[in-house]
Amino acid sequence: MSRVGVICEFNPFHNGHKFLLEKIKAEYGDEIVCVMSGNFVQRGDIAITDKYARTCAALQNGADIVIELPTAYAVSSARIFAENGVRAAAAMGCDRLCFGAESDTGSLTELSELLMSDDINRKIRGYMDEGMYYPKALSLAVGEGRADIICQPNNILALEYIKACKERGIQPAAIERRGAAHDSRESSEDIASASMIRGLIESGEDYHSFTPMTIEMPCSLNAIEAAILYRLKTIAADELAQIAEVDEGLENRLTEAAKKYNSTEEILSAVKTKRYTMARLRRIVIQTVLGITSEIQNTPLPYLRALGLTSGRESMLSGATLPLIVKVKADYDRLDNSAKEIFSVDLRAAELMNIAQNSVINEFTQGVIKQQ
Repeated sequence: MSRVGVICEFNPFHNGHKFLLEKIKAEYGDEIVCVMSGNFVQRGDIAITDKYARTCAALQNGADIVIELPTAYAVSSARIFAENGVRAAAAMGCDRLCFGAESDTGSLTELSELLMSDDINRKIRGYMDEGMYYPKALSLAVGEGRADIICQPNNILALEYIKACKERGIQPAAIERRGAAHDSRESSEDIASASMIRGLIESGEDYHSFTPMTIEMPCSLNAIEAAILYRLKTIAADELAQIAEVDEGLENRLTEAAKKYNSTEEILSAVKTKRYTMARLRRIVIQTVLGITSEIQNTPLPYLRALGLTSGRESMLSGATLPLIVKVKADYDRLDNSAKEIFSVDLRAAELMNIAQNSVINEFTQGVIKQQ
């Protein structure tokens, strides 16, 4: 029996995700562990709805267990996101990791090995020293023939998954995306990208043919912008310099821009350069609000938090090689201080989600979701 890991955001869970889980069940095994971002996601945004609603949708449509990828890693670079997601999957006993991608496993594996060479990494650093942001430097370093693979959004994460899988002894398996491409604004039959679905939800248009979820109170950063602006306007530059992904004096540019403008978009536009992608700048904003320092983010995943599981799959929790959080208060109390710092970020993220969707979900009393 194969136990398969899937690192995901399900923002929201849609028919393409359902297709992926069904294909995994048919081809690789009948135990699926989803390692899912919590209330904030990798692109530097709040999730469209809370992690418990997304967990329910996953369990109802093929997942056997959902483990939370803590916010400190969910809102991070592709490398840190992938490394800690794969660490969680390995700790749950997964022998295979499946992921959607635009290229096949063989092509991605070959390219991932190239990216581990000293020569390529020297080229990447050289291009970045010239002021290029990482994705552009990466494409130039690997050459025109491979740049087409690099520029595909799912492939960027897939390459990091493959590198992390090699370190953990997990077999990677790329599954070609069905229907609409990542971030596509067009649908294909009943498949649409998560970004298109979010757009439909936010504009009040019908989205139900693309997702099994019903989202009554969609969340956006606009709902918490006052909290974001307060934090950006009051944080000192030397404290901001400790935040993950802040370097090369960016803390000074951010604090100066925050004094001049009263919207997050204006602040980001003022500090944007070709060196920094907008996604990275958005992540820095969220990392600042949640207090995610470089030290916190570079701490390897110290525990596994179970968000939900299907009835009859309780045995999947046994044998985990990292401490498990199931009964939240009691299990939290047993964590060391470093692990509690990671969990504290999730507590802050949960309170911001409560503000965004006008809810009062308590992280210490919310039990593990059981799906019949």
